[in-house]
Amino acid sequence: MRLTLRVWRRKDTRAPGAMKEYEVDGVTPDMSFLEMLDTLNERLTLEGEDPVAFDHDCREGICGACSLVINGDAHGPERTTACQLHMRSFRDGDTIDVEPWRAAAFPVVRDLVVDRSAFDRIIQAGGYVSVPTGAAPEAHATPVPKAAADLAFEHAECIGCGACVAACPNGSAMLFTSAKINHLNVLPQGAPERETRVLDMVGQMDAEGFGGCTLTGECATACPKGIPLTSIASMNKEWLRANRKVSRG
Repeated sequence: MRLTLRVWRRKDTRAPGAMKEYEVDGVTPDMSFLEMLDTLNERLTLEGEDPVAFDHDCREGICGACSLVINGDAHGPERTTACQLHMRSFRDGDTIDVEPWRAAAFPVVRDLVVDRSAFDRIIQAGGYVSVPTGAAPEAHATPVPKAAADLAFEHAECIGCGACVAACPNGSAMLFTSAKINHLNVLPQGAPERETRVLDMVGQMDAEGFGGCTLTGECATACPKGIPLTSIASMNKEWLRANRKVSRG
């Protein structure tokens, strides 16, 4: 396949950015999107040009580093990560726009690379789970209902890629934050910090400058791991409960 790529290029945080057009030939349907970018970068390097900077790590849909907006969609036209998006999703002669995440809380560092450390700070605000020290506890010492375990695992699947933020018209991080809160709050091991966790993490989310949630649902549609929109409702319920308890205390 022969494709036309229009890629966002920005040398650093001080330089202005702009879309630059490239022709990429010899693309096979079985290539991943990142392998296609590798092909472009090999050519640019041989021609003495700076390669396109983009984030990646595992290339197995696990780490969430491959944050790209492809033709206006977070991670592209398929519900998966960009590293698992294959070029068979496109046709010969297509023009493809490739941009970084667009959110005030995710500043562009260079080209397609954004700073997502705001997510790290939200997680850090949640603190730790109180557990006894010493020898490993008996596995059945704290019974966990299957429904709670299933719900916790569902939310723990969040890989923190930021697609929810990129897809949201408000740049909201509610789906990410709710996933990180709910996967601990539904378990008995997370009960001691239940109130402080939700208040601190939501407070940090707001402090990072993410937009407000209006439940448009684009976040859940774009999420490659299928975190449900109901996660946000559960977090709101936890926040109201914790805020009411703190106010009375």
